[in-house]
Amino acid sequence: MALPRSEDGLVLMWSGGKDAMLALDVLHSQSPRRVGALLTTVTADEERVTMHGTPLSLVERQADALNVPLHVMRVPPQPPNEVYEARLEAALTPLLENGFSTVVAGDLFLDDVRAYREALIESVGATALFPLWGRDTTWLAQRFSTRGYRAVVTAVDTTQLDSSFVGRTYDDSFLEDLPDAVDPCGEKGAFHTFVSDGPPFAASVPVAETGRDTTGRIHTVRLRATGEEA
Repeated sequence: MALPRSEDGLVLMWSGGKDAMLALDVLHSQSPRRVGALLTTVTADEERVTMHGTPLSLVERQADALNVPLHVMRVPPQPPNEVYEARLEAALTPLLENGFSTVVAGDLFLDDVRAYREALIESVGATALFPLWGRDTTWLAQRFSTRGYRAVVTAVDTTQLDSSFVGRTYDDSFLEDLPDAVDPCGEKGAFHTFVSDGPPFAASVPVAETGRDTTGRIHTVRLRATGEEA
């Protein structure tokens, strides 16, 4: 099926987590431009969002609730840079051919991550946009809460944060319990989230826990939509 034509459209790199949602929120509140496509990266073996561990089926429900088309990029587990870069070019090319010109990312303050992403996006002929860049992360965490978003912590890097934080709701209590060394938005990879509700959602995506993966450095919670069979 042919992709819809977009004039100067925005593609948002979409993990399903709070930073991607905040990028959409801040952009839509401060600019007339609108996100016309979401691009999610999942591992080809498990169909789960890389790093976050969220099943693709939940991200599809998010996209439906946001009424934004979802495009999926599949990669092997822990792909080398050249594989990731080739897959990203293949995923972005048809979007660029249909008028999308800007790729939005929710990066916050890590210069090396931004530099790599910016160079990669520009190499395929697109412009990179970072609407959250340099903003105070405490303010962003508070905005997420006061705007009425809801999220669950899907993954924790146990070298930075105790595994007891995985599966918790991302709320004021969670933020109060974070060690001082951990950024409230988890920008250094201490934790990742899945957003289940918020102002742009036509319907919430309530989730239930079906188990946990606690082997290795990254501990994750396995989620399914409430009402689905485990």
